[in-house]
Order: sequence, then C-alpha cells, then structure tokens
Amino acid sequence: MEPLTETQIRSSFVNCSKGEARRMRLPLDFATLPWEDLDFLGWVDPGAPLRAHLVIPGESGPVGITLRMPANRNTSAVKSSLCGICLTSHASSGVALLVAPLAGAPGREGNTVGVYLCADLACSLYLRDKRRPALRTTRYEESLTLDERIARARGNLDSFVARVTAPA
Repeated sequence: MEPLTETQIRSSFVNCSKGEARRMRLPLDFATLPWEDLDFLGWVDPGAPLRAHLVIPGESGPVGITLRMPANRNTSAVKSSLCGICLTSHASSGVALLVAPLAGAPGREGNTVGVYLCADLACSLYLRDKRRPALRTTRYEESLTLDERIARARGNLDSFVARVTAPA
C-alpha cells in the first residue's frame, strides 16, 4: 500500500460525517506504519475503543469505512474463529464481528453490514507471517502463494466495500 497522509485518510471515509472523520484519532504508530506490508490500513480508534476504521486503496483513491467494535468480546464458548478477509484462524477472541453503517441515506437510517475480522485488524501482517495468532490450535496449510493469498484477501475486502457503498 502506498503511504497516505492524514488529509487523504480523513477525506476517504464514505460512511461517516466529515465531523466524525475529523474527530477520529489516527493509529498511535501512524508515523512508523509498515506501509510496504499493508494491503489496507486498519486500526481501533485510540480515543474511542469501540470504533475501528479501515482505509482500503481503490481505483479512484482510498475508501475509508468506520466500524463498530463489539462491546463484549467474550466469546469463550467458541474455540476458534476465522477472519472473513484474510482467512486466518484465531482463538476465540482473535476475531470480532465488526459492523459498518451503510454509506449515504441507508446508513443514516441505521442500516448496517457486518464482517468477521481479525480483532487487531492486522490481516496484512498475518498473511505475510509477520504476526502470528496468539493461541493458534491448528495451522491450515495452503497451496496458494503469498500473492494469491493477498489477492484473495483483497477480493474479500473489495466485496465488503461494495456491500457498504452499494446504492440504496
């Protein structure tokens, strides 16, 4: 992913107001992000821990999506979960259902769409083995190359963006 400026990030959001985009806090490590290892920028808002944000590169510029994190992340009844973007298997609390308001009028009316994501939003790092799930019980071996896994994750992300931005 190409590095983005704060202005590019804040102006990219499609499902929140300009005021909300102005008030969100960028990742604490923004100045040192490993842009070359990122397929998208994802972070939990340091000033609002129940808010998360994704910025995905797009053909006509980055697309930002704001999401709600679950208030109760206790999923002890579930032994493992799978991220819907990178397909990384995590122990129960490593995947969270994040909910995004739809863009435009449908979102203002309360309509949302959800996706199961790595709770730390570090899908790109898991794909590249730069981060490992905390309590992985089973490692699924794939015959796909890194480029193919990245393309699959990107396709899953693009599908999610399309669901958020679909016209009413």
